[in-house]
Amino acid sequence: MLKNRIASLCVFTASLIAVPAACLAGTTTEDKPAPIEEKPVSRISGDLGVSVISQYISRGLVLNNQGPISQDYADLYFNLYESKTGFLNKVQFNLGIWADLDPHSTQAGTAPRLQANGSPNSVTLPWFYEFDFLPGVSFTFAKYFTFTPSYYAFLSPSSAFRTFQGLNLNLGIDDSPLLGKFALHPSLTFLRELYNKCGSGKQEGNYYEIGLSPSTTAGPVTITLPITAGFGSSRFYANNRGFGYFTPGIQLGVPLKFIPSSYGTWNFTTFYKFYYLGNSLSNFNTGNPTPGFGDNSVRERGHDEHVFSAALVMTFP
Repeated sequence: MLKNRIASLCVFTASLIAVPAACLAGTTTEDKPAPIEEKPVSRISGDLGVSVISQYISRGLVLNNQGPISQDYADLYFNLYESKTGFLNKVQFNLGIWADLDPHSTQAGTAPRLQANGSPNSVTLPWFYEFDFLPGVSFTFAKYFTFTPSYYAFLSPSSAFRTFQGLNLNLGIDDSPLLGKFALHPSLTFLRELYNKCGSGKQEGNYYEIGLSPSTTAGPVTITLPITAGFGSSRFYANNRGFGYFTPGIQLGVPLKFIPSSYGTWNFTTFYKFYYLGNSLSNFNTGNPTPGFGDNSVRERGHDEHVFSAALVMTFP
């Protein structure tokens, strides 16, 4: 009797082992779906731009307008921190360069003499009017605000002006969640001149800028209507004028979808800007030499200026 019970128990146990084995019969590890691996998100992004512009106007100062000018830039953005919760949402380190290449410039070698003996300035590249180095850090907080302090260094390989250094503070506001397609995308900018000038005054001063950039789409075309006003204090502009300039404009952007996305996202843009220059800038570069910016060979006196531009822009990833 005991032997029969032991035999029955062995048969029952063997059957339990055989059932799952039978269910797995014919199944191999090759039939199981491979685990889905998440692609790592790049923490580095950037953009490149190449443009041709009719004249170079910086903060209302007409610097060159003798012929077509190439203005090119490149930026890298390093994502240091990102969170969808909390007050601080994103931190980026920004590294940018910008260049103005002007074979028609009349300003080469006109910077004030740097040597005590009054020897002429050396002109290394007469067509290389300006090269800028623009590192900074941006902080996005409360989801809709981005504050970006940057160090500005403007150099002139053509010795058209003396090297400038400044501190630039920018606050951008994303009002699209509130206004939708009627968003204005306002921005505020403050620039403090630390070493030498980028304004028309006689000593280091302060520059203030207010900007709006509403946009809409018409088919594949993005239409932007930028509006900017610039002001100065502490002799940023000549005669310590407060109002610098006002400029409305229109920009059209078209994506170049025939370029494979593996080469980045490409767009063609073109814009027109109208400048109304205040009294401190209407005669800039017209008759009275301004230290650091050359003689009177650039333009005729006037309050109105018109600027046209076309550009290729690539962003990645």
